Amino acid sequence: MTAEDPSSGPPVRRRGRPRRIELRRLGRAALLGPAPKDRLPDAIEHVAKVHRAHHPRADLDPLRRAYVLAESSHRGQMRKSGEPYITHPLAVTLILAELGAETTTLTASLLHDTVEDTDVTLDQVREEFGDGVGYLVDGVTKLEKVDYGAAAEPETFRKMLVATGNDVRVMSIKLADRLHNMRTLGVMRPEKQARIARVTRDVLIPLAERLGVQALKTELEDLVFAILHPEEYQLTRALLLDQAERPDPLPAIAEDVRSVLREAGIAAEVRVRPRHLVSVHRVHRKRGELGGADLGRIMVLVSEDADCYAVLGELHTCFTPVISEFKDFIAVPKFNLYQSLHTGVVGRRGGEVAEVLIRTHQMHRVAEAGVIALGNPYAATAEAEGSAERAQEGERADPTRPGWLSRLLAWQQSAPDPDTFWSSLRDDLAQDGEITVFRTGGGAFGLPAGASCVDAAYALHGEAAHACIGARVNGRLAALSTVLADGDTLQLLLAPDAAAGPSPEWLEHARTPGARISIRGWLAAHPDAPLADFGAPAGPGQEYATEPGPAGEAAGKGPGHSRAVAAVADMPEATVRFAGCCTPVPPDSVTGFAVRGGAVTVHRTQCPAVARMQVAGRHPVGVSWRGRGDGTSGDCRVTLLAEALGRPTLLADLTEAIATEGAAIVAAAVEPPREQTVRHTYTLELPDAARLPALMRAMLKVPGVYDVTRAQRAVTAVPRNRV
Repeated sequence: MTAEDPSSGPPVRRRGRPRRIELRRLGRAALLGPAPKDRLPDAIEHVAKVHRAHHPRADLDPLRRAYVLAESSHRGQMRKSGEPYITHPLAVTLILAELGAETTTLTASLLHDTVEDTDVTLDQVREEFGDGVGYLVDGVTKLEKVDYGAAAEPETFRKMLVATGNDVRVMSIKLADRLHNMRTLGVMRPEKQARIARVTRDVLIPLAERLGVQALKTELEDLVFAILHPEEYQLTRALLLDQAERPDPLPAIAEDVRSVLREAGIAAEVRVRPRHLVSVHRVHRKRGELGGADLGRIMVLVSEDADCYAVLGELHTCFTPVISEFKDFIAVPKFNLYQSLHTGVVGRRGGEVAEVLIRTHQMHRVAEAGVIALGNPYAATAEAEGSAERAQEGERADPTRPGWLSRLLAWQQSAPDPDTFWSSLRDDLAQDGEITVFRTGGGAFGLPAGASCVDAAYALHGEAAHACIGARVNGRLAALSTVLADGDTLQLLLAPDAAAGPSPEWLEHARTPGARISIRGWLAAHPDAPLADFGAPAGPGQEYATEPGPAGEAAGKGPGHSRAVAAVADMPEATVRFAGCCTPVPPDSVTGFAVRGGAVTVHRTQCPAVARMQVAGRHPVGVSWRGRGDGTSGDCRVTLLAEALGRPTLLADLTEAIATEGAAIVAAAVEPPREQTVRHTYTLELPDAARLPALMRAMLKVPGVYDVTRAQRAVTAVPRNRV
């Protein structure tokens, strides 16, 4: 029984997929021992050739010396398959070489088991090959110190993430190591195969996806599929064999694409890219049956980003496009560095729909190898570019590290125990994708799809997010429970009180492990902390008020009217009333409308009711202010609506700001809080109407208040004994 086929029959050879190197030849070469000094050993000739194809100027001497040390230290050790042990580090190194890994990674890959399984010490590795290689070997060695038993898994992967976060090349070596072990898993007992396959499925495959290493991810998926789902695996193989007997429409469509691009003068390489086994299985489950065009996709490779869009334009002009298939991952790359244009076109000959991927050659390298294709992130040029932010001693800031990994590294340190870490890790890896959120002050950051403002707060501010009292999403106030979408602009509002803490409700809205762990930690450390006081009254709709003032002038009676300032309408003998919908006061620009009983109702000119009445054909009446001599000042009564993020002492702070501006509170009402937001309505008397703008600005400066507007209705005054 093999990992590739747990039952019988050779694995299906998919069209266009390169054959893997025959490792038995490497094993025979390894048995011959190292070559004479300064000569490249036969066993790594193929590795060196593949490496030079990606890095023509690479110095091969470190590989030669690393192989000599690895071969001599592992000499006499055998794998369970019966091959010399040295074939394993050779195979792992070849996998990485084919993906374009740089020399330091390949050198460490050859030596990755020496410190763990031989007498070679880490100090020897550092002395012989330098700190860079030593760092990688040490990182991989730490991952091997705990067995993959069920009880050990949490701590194993905690260490894995710590090591990976400091250098993504550690994880690259680990993934290649796991791939070779999965290829040769057939020599183990079925129960051990299943256990290792499950760990690979739950953690390593999602990690490969997030590092963008699609070449490793897809093969690991197929190998796991064969072990954990043998019946579906065999069914999918049978479907492929059946389709192999039928005409394949993709080569003809690919030739038509080449012809179109040649005529347009666009230099491009057009390939038919077969789907891997699990991808075929997913398509079959989604569509119910398979057509010839479902077994692969057409890939178009060009030189420049602009050429990608030129190709897209030609294809959509010369073929019938399937618009629902279009996705632009060049303008908005995926969270794992992936970039391509995706589209679908209808073939000219048989009408089959073919999926098309359009990318540059560099995008293709990154799509296949992810962070491995980006080379050494600690080269001198990379060090110089961000040295200011990397000044912390001992920190190895990796410019290629995806945002999700940075988040995991942050929260794994806060996890109280390995079990919490393990469950949180699996939850995070189960997320299907990542979104990009922009900050109002500039910059962007990544979050898993489905994250809320609570998650964003902890991702950006860590423990300081305990004091978050709200957010603006795309310029508008949003509850902390709001789920963010890709491309949203976010502004988080933090309370000035550093002692503020989260509410237990936040756990219902937190979707990321970091946020949940931090919130639970704070709640556990503050069991007696009072719940957040959002300035809410004791009961729904309860009102707070002072004694109402004396009645206003005849022209200003009623809620929201001025007491000492009158309005005069251009209609003789008309009684003037102030509209409760917009509560006009001097020096507002106002207009009026005649109503029954010979009265004129005064509105602010920008009141929505004015536009509605004009549309209805009603004619406005001119209105002017008449105050105490200057026409713009005098005592007035106005109703203001303050919308804020709930927090302790909000009501006290607002009333203090109002009093400081010399306004008297006639009545006040506080609505019950909703999703941590609260609305205060105040009816106020000002000694001078001209001071209203300053009053509104003062209220806006109160922490947590995000909007102050003129209310549509005044608050009904409440006797003091009801407060």
